[in-house]
Formats: sequence, structure tokens, C-alpha cells
Amino acid sequence: MDPASPWRPTPSSGRPGPRLVASRPVPTRPAACCERGSGPRRTTATRRTTLNVPPLLSYLLAFLVAGLVSLVLTPVVLRFALRREVLDRPGAHKSHVTPTPYLGGLAMVAAFTAAVLLAAVARGDAGGFRELTVVLGVALLIAVVGLVDDLKGLGVIVRFGAQFTAAITLWGAGIRVDLTGRSAIDLIITVVWIVGITNAMNLLDNMDGLSASTATVAALAFGLLGALNGQFLVAALAFALAGCAVGFLRENRPPATIYMGDAGSLFLGVLLAVIGILLRFEAHPFNAAVVPILVLTVPVLDTTLVTVTRIRRGVSPFQGGRDHSSHRLVRRGRSVAAAVATIAATGLAHAIVALVVSRVGLRAGLVIVGVVAVLDVVALWWLARGPIEDGPEPRIAPITG
Repeated sequence: MDPASPWRPTPSSGRPGPRLVASRPVPTRPAACCERGSGPRRTTATRRTTLNVPPLLSYLLAFLVAGLVSLVLTPVVLRFALRREVLDRPGAHKSHVTPTPYLGGLAMVAAFTAAVLLAAVARGDAGGFRELTVVLGVALLIAVVGLVDDLKGLGVIVRFGAQFTAAITLWGAGIRVDLTGRSAIDLIITVVWIVGITNAMNLLDNMDGLSASTATVAALAFGLLGALNGQFLVAALAFALAGCAVGFLRENRPPATIYMGDAGSLFLGVLLAVIGILLRFEAHPFNAAVVPILVLTVPVLDTTLVTVTRIRRGVSPFQGGRDHSSHRLVRRGRSVAAAVATIAATGLAHAIVALVVSRVGLRAGLVIVGVVAVLDVVALWWLARGPIEDGPEPRIAPITG
């Protein structure tokens, strides 16, 4: 990433800490008393890059605008999907028993876009707006691919091709992992991270409210980390993403009346991956590298569980099924709502750990991450031993009229 990138934290002096208002000098000629044919010259001044909107208020507005727009648009999309019969119908590998609309992702996409553009205009940073256009454009591309997949169905090659294209585009725009200093290796890490998290969030969308609640927790964590380190655009992206997910949860919580579809889950996934890359703070490189992983531990663990157990059973990891962590919790006697709440609480716990790791040194970070890793492995082992079933799993029938 360009050292002068607007995504980087604002510089601070003394003890590292948050600095939420950026300013820049306005270049002028050397000061002098007067000049032939002119009045007194202006002295060097400082011009704010905002429209007098405090950053904390901007974050709140991004969250509220995205949340309200999503809250209003989701029922509209629901009615449209019902009229057009754009429904996710029950099937062999699906856990619902009633046809349910699945265009909810469109409401989140519109809400997020409106909130972020509003925040960018209020901030008035031209450089940041240009990079924001790249991020938003890539996210919209992935959402369109997901929408086409929802409506027509796309092959794995097309889906992954679009995601690889998105990752390469972001790399070319300077939004990349800078971990090893070797361009080829960092490119591979960037692509794997973006494609991996995008698909992990898509796979996690397997139960009412699960993907939206997980995205909410992760986005709020990224927003807090960005705000504490003076990254206005990163924080604004994250809070807007959290807002649109919260607004969508009104209709998506158990029992869900609408699903987000691939358009929504892929959109959430690619944006969370990008925000994780853009996040910057003063810490040891190890701490900085593991913080985004900690924030997104839930989708990472779920994808790992599904992939490993399916390969062991001789099943394709790309095949749908009811063997996710949420389904295993339900098989162990929890209700759908309790399973979703358990996974959301797990995400919140990891987000808190990520915040702590971002503020401590290397030694403490290693100890904390080591303990969390052991606990996560034990949890995966416990879930992997849980029962799975190939038959349909009843779910509370949603209201579709």
C-alpha cells in the first residue's frame, strides 16, 4: 500500500493512540508585507479535509444511515421477491422446509453504498474517494456475480474466476497484504485471504441470522480498531457494513422471512476481507497479522471444519450440506436461535481478544493467541465429533405473505 494512502492511520506524536481528525497545510507563497499591484499576502493556513463533521459522529451516521436504509428496503425487496417468486426452495441439502425469498442481499448492498458515499462526501477527501471507488466497485461486482448465481446458477469456475479477478484488481489498486516484503508471496497471500474470506462468509450463510450476525460483530470490531487508530475511511466502511447487516437482521433473524442469498453473503465476505487488509495500527508485525484473523475466526473455523470433515468422508467441499458448526450445535439439542447466539458470542469473544492483541507486545500476543488457538482446536474437535444428518432439518416456517 502506498505510504501516502488515505487508508493509513493519521500520524501522531508521542505515545501511539487515536487521532481521529486529519488536516493538511495549504501551500502558499512565502509571506511578505506587500507586492506591486497586490494587497497583503496570505500566510500559511490549515484547511480541514472534513465538512465540520466530527469523526465519531460520522461513524454513527454511517451506521445509522446504513441500518435505516437496510431496515426500510428489506421488506420492499421481500415483497418484490414474493411477487416474482424468487424463492429459495427446500432441497436435499437445505435446512428450511418452506420456500423463502432470497434477494435480501440487494437491500444490504444499496444501504451500504448509500451510507459510504454519504460519509465520503462529508469527509471531502478526494484521494480517499478514489480508493473507495475501487473497493466499492469490486464489492458491487462480487454482489452482481452472487445475484446472477442466485437467479440463474453459476459454475464454480465462474464464481472463483470473478473472485480472483476482484483480488487481483484490489492488488493493482494498492490494497494488498504487505507481510513478507516479497511481491509474489504477498500477492498469493492477498488472493488467498480475499477469496477465502469471501467464500467462508458465503458458506456461513446456512442458518437464519447467522451470516448477518457474524458480519455485524466482525464489522463493529474492525470499526472500533480503525477508529482507535485514526483510520477514518476504514472505520466508516466497517460501521456502515455493520449497520446494513443489523438492519437486515430485522427480517432475517429466526424465524427468517427472507435470506440474503449469494449476492449478500459474498458482498459481506469480500468487504470484511478488504477491511481486514486495510486495517493498520502500531504493533509488532505478528500482532498486526493475527488481529484480522481473530476478528474473522468464526467463518474461518466453520470453513475449516466443513472442508476437513467432508474430505475425510469422501465428499466434495464444494457440495452443500448440513454439517456446518451451526447444524452440529442444533443436533446437540440447541435451538436455531440458541445456536446462532452461541456462534455470535464466539465471534464477539474473539473480537475482544483481537482488540487486546492489537494493544500488547509480541510476547503477550504470542501467549494470548496460543491459548485461543488451543481452545479453538478443542472446539473444532468437539464439533467434529457431533452428529450430522443428511435428511431435511425442520425449521420454523417463515411468514411469506
